[in-house]
Amino acid sequence: MESYANKGGTSAVVAYETTDDSITVRFRDGAGYVYTHASAGRDSVERMKELARDGQGLNTFINRVVKHSYARRAD
Repeated sequence: MESYANKGGTSAVVAYETTDDSITVRFRDGAGYVYTHASAGRDSVERMKELARDGQGLNTFINRVVKHSYARRAD
């Protein structure tokens, strides 16, 4: 997983990993979630990848747009 830059300084996101059709997000509390094109929608997942690379806005996007649209929890 890649470390999340957390440019805003207040994000609960600490790391992420992407594939062609998914993003796995790891949070400060250790929980991880896999969001896929099938579960959250292609546009949302691709936006999450952009935000992850930018290091800002991912936690807010998850909370406002895709919160419970994950495919599964990640170990």
